[in-house]
Amino acid sequence: MREVLSPEARPTAGALLVDALLAIALAVIGVVVSLRFGPVDPYVVMGSHDAASPARPYVPVGARPHYWLIALNPLPLAFRRWYPLPAFWAAAGTGLLLTSQATWITIAVCAAAAYSAIAHSRRRVLAVASLAIAAVLSSVAFRNAAPELPSWSAAFVIILLAGVVARTVRYWQDQFRASQLRVATLQTEKEEAARQAVEDERTRITAELHDIVSHNVSVMVIQAGAASRVLDTAPEESRDAMRAVETSGRAAMAELRAVMSLLAGPGSSADGLQPQPGLDQLEALVKGVRATGMPVDFTVSLPPESLPPGVELAAYRVVQEALTNALKHASGASASVALRHDDDWLEIEVTDTGGTRAEQARTGNGRGLIGLRERLAAYGGSLEARRRFGSGFLVKARIPRRPE
Repeated sequence: MREVLSPEARPTAGALLVDALLAIALAVIGVVVSLRFGPVDPYVVMGSHDAASPARPYVPVGARPHYWLIALNPLPLAFRRWYPLPAFWAAAGTGLLLTSQATWITIAVCAAAAYSAIAHSRRRVLAVASLAIAAVLSSVAFRNAAPELPSWSAAFVIILLAGVVARTVRYWQDQFRASQLRVATLQTEKEEAARQAVEDERTRITAELHDIVSHNVSVMVIQAGAASRVLDTAPEESRDAMRAVETSGRAAMAELRAVMSLLAGPGSSADGLQPQPGLDQLEALVKGVRATGMPVDFTVSLPPESLPPGVELAAYRVVQEALTNALKHASGASASVALRHDDDWLEIEVTDTGGTRAEQARTGNGRGLIGLRERLAAYGGSLEARRRFGSGFLVKARIPRRPE
């Protein structure tokens, strides 16, 4: 019993205020209605009347309404969210005590309390049992309510209907909350997967760079130091050491390019001994895509001065990734590539018109775009990738022309 009487919710101050005002308003209205219609006794002696104009019941002397009980009846509704079951029992109990002095306000109060018990109580079995008992008792206690109800079962139907409506509303509220929880869970999992993908890429790149730099650069430093020490006394040995430095440097460059090739994803055509692609190779990239049958509109407006190699490589990778995705996800579409610039920024925009998704695209994990965002962020740039209004896809990147 202690658990039943304990609070089941902590409503906000605004909700408590609304419930309190509702209870007070119903108490006032209940007293006014009782004054208007007066008590009805089931054993009254009806006066003489005709069928067209029924006389009001005769009220025995001393049968005065219990106005204090009428006013008390709605007050438990002030706690209908906080203590839904006790509020229902209190409202139904005081209402049943009124019997022949009950009005339609009394029935409305019991119906509201029944709705709150079903809608807000966690003890659903007890709430349903209480509703059933109250509905049955009300059909007897309120059969002479004023104004007169259509039949003896009207109060039963009203209270039962309030419970059915409350159960329906609660069901859809539970479904809505469950749906919100699923959406929030999926969003959290998606964000966690994206963070994990970024972390995996960073870990992999860090490991690769550590292996390349720590080994090759250490060898180069040792060989360069040895060459400087024997430069005057043993020129031939010095030259051999410098050639070894050159060999180590070339090996380091080849391995670094291999790391960058991995960032580009599967299908990269980068060769270990070839320089990294830049803006001057975009036309060849576009021609290669056109050769697959996809029409590509290519518009370029480049700044007069040369850009840092890293910026050019990043721009190239943006176009490469966007066109690759268009080939995979929009078969039969056409694409457009545009490069523009202003005083501070290089802007790349690649769009497609949408098409049929290729079968091999169904297993994509989206890491290409994640890697691009990381690459551009390293230069202070940004990447926007989204569906276009109507159909198709947009990839838009902005890169500082002079990264800090």
